[in-house]
Amino acid sequence: MKTKIIIWLLTLSLLLSQNLFCAEKIKLSSLDWKPYIGKSLKNEGYATEVVKKAFEISDYRAQIYYFPWARTVEMAKSGKYDGYFPEYYSKSLHENFLVSNPFPGGPLVFFKLKSKNISWSELEDLKGYNIGVVRGYVNTKEFDTADYLIKDPVKDDLTNLKKLAAERIDLMVADKFVGLYLIQKKMPRYINIIEAVEPVLEQKDLFLCISKNAKDSVNKINAFNKGLEKLKSNGELNKILKKHGF
Repeated sequence: MKTKIIIWLLTLSLLLSQNLFCAEKIKLSSLDWKPYIGKSLKNEGYATEVVKKAFEISDYRAQIYYFPWARTVEMAKSGKYDGYFPEYYSKSLHENFLVSNPFPGGPLVFFKLKSKNISWSELEDLKGYNIGVVRGYVNTKEFDTADYLIKDPVKDDLTNLKKLAAERIDLMVADKFVGLYLIQKKMPRYINIIEAVEPVLEQKDLFLCISKNAKDSVNKINAFNKGLEKLKSNGELNKILKKHGF
């Protein structure tokens, strides 16, 4: 009986490996953006697991390559990589990319030092404040087009948090979960010093973008959307969210 089980398991493993080997590869660029995605996270994070499983449903094998954000987008835009993720939606994306259906993201907020008396209800309330942003990030249409605001671009969220702690900026824009994760893991002494500011700028969905310069780009975006909708309908997406603590 044990021998039969071992043979069955070996056969199943061989079949799975053959299917994986035969699956068409798709190269995606991304960034280390914990807790959503990162090499050191379980299954490389929630967003990666969603993307890989969605593609697997349509017999694609997604391979993820990590770069700083501006390069992540440029590598996909040029067609050197098939696409990139996770992205916030903007109409301008359609100039160079096919944009997927949405999957869950988190709240976009401002962060500040608790000792600073800064509040807002309209963006115009923030005139005169130096606001840290990440170069190349889509935030909200209203914020990104607000030329009356002082915006200080850097390469990543952690750099902004360090500048905020050093009082080199007054505010920074970031996903709430990302900001809190970075504070906890990289700057724990600031857990009770830096805080997220209400109200939320926007509750954001995440998107995958396939380059219009990629081979079979339409087939690839359709394959992802098909797989994503199946993950939603069969409850697997919610299971993945819960598994990663969202």
